[in-house]
Amino acid sequence: MHGTIDGFNYGAVTPVVAYVMACLGSALGLRCTIRSLRTDTSWKPGWLGLGAAAIGSGIWTMHFVAMMGFHVAETPISYDLRRTVLSLVVAIVVVGVGVFIVGYRGATRAALLTAGLTTGLGVAGMHYLGMAGMRMNGRLEYSPVAVALSILIAVVAATAALWAAVSVKGFLPSLGASLVMGVAVTGMHYTGMNGLSVRLHESHGAQALGGASAVSIMLPLMVGPLAFLLLAAVVVMFDPILVLGEGEWTAPAAPQAPKAPADDWPEGFGAAYPGTTAHQGAYQGPTAHQGAAAHQGAAAHQAAAAHPAGAAPYPAGAAGSPTAYDRFGGPAQPQPPHQQPGSARPSF
Repeated sequence: MHGTIDGFNYGAVTPVVAYVMACLGSALGLRCTIRSLRTDTSWKPGWLGLGAAAIGSGIWTMHFVAMMGFHVAETPISYDLRRTVLSLVVAIVVVGVGVFIVGYRGATRAALLTAGLTTGLGVAGMHYLGMAGMRMNGRLEYSPVAVALSILIAVVAATAALWAAVSVKGFLPSLGASLVMGVAVTGMHYTGMNGLSVRLHESHGAQALGGASAVSIMLPLMVGPLAFLLLAAVVVMFDPILVLGEGEWTAPAAPQAPKAPADDWPEGFGAAYPGTTAHQGAYQGPTAHQGAAAHQGAAAHQAAAAHPAGAAPYPAGAAGSPTAYDRFGGPAQPQPPHQQPGSARPSF
């Protein structure tokens, strides 16, 4: 005799919450995997491990949230604690193997196929190991077609998620990939459950075999993975590269325009002191140097025209000579005779 199965005992609440948990774990795992590709070797294992634990916890939480809506009318249901915890460990470890393969080998075809197959089998193994931990007055029977299809969905979903983790850039694309991953993982769960039947034992009124009740084991076990997912979300939110994106942190600084000299600076100050516009213009490249050379040549030509050949040159260092400069760097002005060096002051 087969039991009457109801997989939606609480209506749409359990599938919706299960889907949200799958998306949350996938999103955190994908972001952590992306972050591992942008860090040095010492921090890479930490980010990959955090991503694997987030994906595994999210998938495991999704499974048992959905199982809270599973009900068999003819028999109560309980769970074996050891197998239930073991299913969580399997989910994290096997998903971690796939994440580490992609994290260190990249998005090559061989790496993706190996990692996707390993991770997909781990997700499916977690599902059926968790189902094996159920205790009831009956025996679970599966449709081979449904089991094969659920495993195929798990492998394809895992491969797509790992590809997105190393190939998709930006927050919105990775968020979309996590939503698709949530649909695939939830679809894998309900595909396998659709091929499930329960063959009851002869003693219909017998209680479930040894094990904790569904509510008494589910709620305490949910606290740990949910707390971990919350902690992972805090770590991801406070990481600047994951929040702002890599471009905002690696973009070069905008060039600054050179400062112009103040209006009240003395004449010739910019030519005599570095850091001003006149001095900076000499370092703008070959064009500026050529312009400076041409300007100097024109000035020399004008000076030659003003002082024809045969004219008495300026005494070295005399006021008004081209080589004399005042303390501000400009040409020195002629001084009165009594202020010139070596002149006698007039007597009054």
